[in-house]
Amino acid sequence: MKIFTMAALAVSTIALTGCASLITGGELIRPGEPTGTIRVSNVSRGAINVVLISDCNASTYGLNRLASGVAIPQGRSHDFTVSAGCGDVAAGIIGYGDTRRRMQIEAGGGVDWAVGG
Repeated sequence: MKIFTMAALAVSTIALTGCASLITGGELIRPGEPTGTIRVSNVSRGAINVVLISDCNASTYGLNRLASGVAIPQGRSHDFTVSAGCGDVAAGIIGYGDTRRRMQIEAGGGVDWAVGG
């Protein structure tokens, strides 16, 4: 019985680990890949307090990429270093709404996204 329990636990752990990117949206920087920058510039009337970033192949936008308690004030920007390639990004204000964009991030380059205008 103990062997069966251990095997079931191991299978569950492997399954949950494989599904982690479905919840998080995946790693922003994948090991061994070139990187670029996404700059989220706030041109809205309030502070942006949610930024979701995922690879275009991920099934969700994932979790908030801003640290807890951090927001992007009006007129300011925040840079995110990500693996180069296709990215889906959503940014918004809790209780107000969000905007979404698919973008191509070039290695060594970047995308400046003005949110809110």
